[in-house]
Amino acid sequence: MYNSQKFKPTYILIALNIAFYIYTSVVGGNFLNTHIDMIVLYGQVNELVIYYGQYYQLFTSMFVHASLAHLAGNMLFLLIFGLRGEEMFSLPEYLLVYFLGGLTGNLLSLVLLPLNVPSVGASGAIFAMFGAATIYARRSVRQSIIGALIYAFFLLLLSSGIGVNNFAHIGGLVTGLLVGYVLAARRKPATSYTISYSYSKNP
Repeated sequence: MYNSQKFKPTYILIALNIAFYIYTSVVGGNFLNTHIDMIVLYGQVNELVIYYGQYYQLFTSMFVHASLAHLAGNMLFLLIFGLRGEEMFSLPEYLLVYFLGGLTGNLLSLVLLPLNVPSVGASGAIFAMFGAATIYARRSVRQSIIGALIYAFFLLLLSSGIGVNNFAHIGGLVTGLLVGYVLAARRKPATSYTISYSYSKNP
């Protein structure tokens, strides 16, 4: 059975994100908006990653959120798409989708964002989970993936805007779509049986 529901990874990730936000709020002294010092320390600042070797930011930035509203929005979507992913993927597969998607989004941001623009949030990882679950649901039953791709990129378009790290979203979504497609292609479709009954009347 390919699922990770008994391990509750979605709730654990939500708890970790909330705990990290509480930590940065307490240390930074602001609960509604994360202090810039916390963002520079734990978020992704390309200049610090490239020139000062703070590679850990590629990981920690996935748990940093700029504000309480930012955190709430991301955790809502993580709850929706994460629980869906739990139904489809084993625990290693779930974690692979989430963290590989988040890391890929951050690496794409490292290449394309300006050096001094900070990037924070779990949205790249969440987009990966969304993409993987969306395409897996179609491909695993051998249906066309065109509708899934249109739906995925429509949501990507809706999420874009000023102040949004679109590169993290794109990197996470593409990674999720690819991983979800591969996982679904490796699965054997569930075998279904149709039983018919016939009755005969003896003379």
